[in-house]
Order: sequence, then structure tokens, then C-alpha cells
Amino acid sequence: MTEHESTQSPTTEGLTVSPSLDFVAEAAQIPPETTPINVRTLRICGLAIVLGAVAAFVALCLTSLIGCITNLSFYGKLSTSFISPAPAVQYYLGLWVVFIPVAGALIVGLMARYGSKGIRGHGIPEAMEQVLTNESRIPMRLMFLKPLSAAVSIGTGGPFGAEGPIIATGGALGSVIGQFLESTATERKTLLAAGAAAGMAATFGSPVSAVLLAV
Repeated sequence: MTEHESTQSPTTEGLTVSPSLDFVAEAAQIPPETTPINVRTLRICGLAIVLGAVAAFVALCLTSLIGCITNLSFYGKLSTSFISPAPAVQYYLGLWVVFIPVAGALIVGLMARYGSKGIRGHGIPEAMEQVLTNESRIPMRLMFLKPLSAAVSIGTGGPFGAEGPIIATGGALGSVIGQFLESTATERKTLLAAGAAAGMAATFGSPVSAVLLAV
């Protein structure tokens, strides 16, 4: 391996975060960056603070929406409280319960087909790919479709977690704010990471882990 290849390798100075993105990182050939502390840096820090508050609210909305869809799908009632589908399966639905996850999968499939293909997958590798290949630009529709599709999928019995969707949603929110304002690709990347970390911290109550994930 040449000196240039060693410098650009995604595994330089540590383990790779996502092995599936190794080839994408190699192709992007991203040079090392140094960012001085100036007025623009302070501006991005202020935006990141506001973004954190908004992403926390979005995370709470996502968890409430998951509870609402679970209650509506399995119990036929409107409520945002978290409840297990097991009693409904045992006492009300029986074998008919198999149609609920199928209906949820069809709805999410239509959203992925006609809304945005970005809602496919876990969410974290997709956000990282946008950083590497698209200058941290994420379409605005993904900011709405990702949490909605995740809530439908989880609420109808899908065996998934909320961490990927909320990280992708927070990252999309940061990217959209960066696109509306005059910002560079590096600044959008910072806002994307701040939004993703804020979403994770609000959902799991783990701010330190969220910061480490962003780094």
C-alpha cells in the first residue's frame, strides 16, 4: 500500500465503522480537514444547539407515533401509550394477527417505492453514504418519510428498533437546515452528525454514547 493509499484508507487510525461502506469511502478519496475556530464555527455550534432541541422533540414524536400505531393496529383505539400486542393476539385477534404485519409491510413498501428509496435499510449506513458521496445533502422528504415508515413498521409488529430511524431523521433534519442556510459540505456534515446524535440521545437517554457515535 502506497503512502497516499494509507492516508485515504477508511481504516486509518482505527477500525472501520461500517465495512459495507469501505469501497464508497475509498472511491470518495476524502482528504484530511482542519477547521479553525472562527465566527462560522460559533454559528454552526449555535445551530447545533437549536438542532438538538428540535431533534429531541422529533424523537418524542416518533416514540408517541409508534405507540399510537400499535394501539390502532392491534386494539383499534387511539392512544400513544406503549402496550404489548400479546393480549390482543391472545384474546381478540387470534390467527388474524398475521395480516397486521403484512399490511404494515405493504404500506412501507409503497412509501419506499413512490416516496423515497432512502427509507430502506437501517438508517445509519445510508446517512454515512450521503456524507461520503453527496456532500451531506439529504432530501427533505426523507425527514418525514423515515420516521413515518419506521412507526408503521414497528407499530404493526415489525421486529425493528427505533435507533436507526431516529438517527437518520435527526441527520436529515441537520442536513436540510444546512442546505437552506449558506453552508459548506463540512458544515452540513457537522449539522448532520449533531442531529443524529441529538435524536439518539433523546430516544435512549444516552448523550455520551450519542456523541461517541457522532464522532
